[in-house]
Amino acid sequence: MAPLSRASAGKLRLGVLISGRGSNLQALIDATRISTFPAEIVLVISNRADAQGLMRAEDVGIPTLVIPHAKFPDRESFDDTLDAALTKAEVELVCLAGFMRLLTPGFAERWRDRLINIHPSLLPAFKGLRPHRDAIAAGVRVSGCTVHYVRPEMDSGPIIVQAAVPVEDGDDEATLAGRILAAEHAAYPLAVRLIAEGRVSVIGDKARIDGGTITPGAVMLNPAE
Repeated sequence: MAPLSRASAGKLRLGVLISGRGSNLQALIDATRISTFPAEIVLVISNRADAQGLMRAEDVGIPTLVIPHAKFPDRESFDDTLDAALTKAEVELVCLAGFMRLLTPGFAERWRDRLINIHPSLLPAFKGLRPHRDAIAAGVRVSGCTVHYVRPEMDSGPIIVQAAVPVEDGDDEATLAGRILAAEHAAYPLAVRLIAEGRVSVIGDKARIDGGTITPGAVMLNPAE
């Protein structure tokens, strides 16, 4: 598939879905407030009214919407309401940022190659809800995070950006999670920028990045900025 088709030459219109504190949302907010960044957040949606991330968006004037999942009889009707809100806001790319709901296959297909997620492991390793615990238990020396296009299967889809961090002796879930979270805050805006610049193409099960290389350092981003 070719790079994301744009309705206009303006900034890429983002919709961000959250359920909690919104630290990755904040990373996206900070990036989009830079005048040269090629994307803007036009809507933040949460399934929880008490999500702290809603205040992050409201503080900078980004429209927010609460769609409580518990009010819907099934996942399909909840996802239909999400879809309608995103479509009404003319969202071009949906970013999952700590959204703690499994989306239906129908939603994932409707937004195919326009829906991305960040997961705190180097996928395909350590899928699921406890990737930090699983990485430590496996004894790996390197972990990190992955930004990927969403597919119906959980934590799968073409990989856009990965960032690697060391797993240190004595790490527990909290310390490793904190180190990976810092990498997430760099990786997610990078992935959005690459998509907005038209540098990402999906070919089969893989995402091709035009002009991407690895930058060495304590945190390795692939592709590099």
